[in-house]
Amino acid sequence: MLSSRIMNRACRLLHDPHLQFCRTFSFQANYRNAVAALNSVGNQKHGSGSRLFCSHPISRFPVPDKKDLPQDMQERMNEVEEKSGFLPNVFKALAHRPDEFRAFFAYYDALMMKETGSLTKADKEMIVTATSAENDCLYCVVAHGALMRIYSKNRITADQVAINWKTAELDERQRAILRFALDVCHSRTITESHFADLEQHGLDREDAWDIGAIAALFALSNRMAHLTDMRPNEEFYLMGRIPREKKKE
Repeated sequence: MLSSRIMNRACRLLHDPHLQFCRTFSFQANYRNAVAALNSVGNQKHGSGSRLFCSHPISRFPVPDKKDLPQDMQERMNEVEEKSGFLPNVFKALAHRPDEFRAFFAYYDALMMKETGSLTKADKEMIVTATSAENDCLYCVVAHGALMRIYSKNRITADQVAINWKTAELDERQRAILRFALDVCHSRTITESHFADLEQHGLDREDAWDIGAIAALFALSNRMAHLTDMRPNEEFYLMGRIPREKKKE
C-alpha cells in the first residue's frame, strides 16, 4: 500500500489545475505561447495581472540586483541565462551570500558537469529528482525533473520518479542507483552490500562516490530551498514537455 506521503504528493499533482491544463495543451504549441496560455488561466482565476508561478517571491531573503554583484557572478549568470533563455531562481536566491554562491556552484560543477564515470546526465538528474522528492523540495523536484526530461528524452519518467520512484518505469541499473542514493539521502548505514549491488550493474566505487555526493549536495540544496522558500521559475514546468521556440537568426 502506498504511504500517505506518496498519496498526498500524487494528489497534489493530479488535482493541480495548472498541470491539468498542461495535459490538455497541445504539445505542438510553441514554448512562449504555452506559458502565455498558462498565465491567462491565472488571470481568469485570480484576476488580471496574476501569474500562475511567479506571484510568489523568489526568496524570503533579500535578492540582490545582478548589476550590483561581483563580476565573476554576473558572468556566470549571464552565461546560464544565454544558454537557458532564463536565469533559474537558485542563482538569484543564493546570490544573497556571494562566497557561499561560489562554493555551491563550484561543487555543483565538479559533480554534475564532470565527464568521467559511468553516470549519464540523465542519471544524475534522476538522483536529484528522487532525493529531492524525499526531502519535499518543490524547487529541486520541478527544476531537476525538467532537466531529467530533457536529458532522458522522456516526458513521463521524471514525473513518476518525483511521485514514487519504486513504481516508476526504470531499468534495474537505474533502480540500483536510486536504492543507493536514497540510503545516502536518509543517512542509513552504508555497507559492502550496497557496493556489491551497484557492481552487479556495472557501477564501481567511484560511481558510488558520485551517487552519494550528488545526494549529499542536494540535501544541502533542498534545505536551502526550504530555508529561503525558493520557488521554481515558470519555465521549468514546461521544459521537456513541449518543443522550445527556436532562436531567430
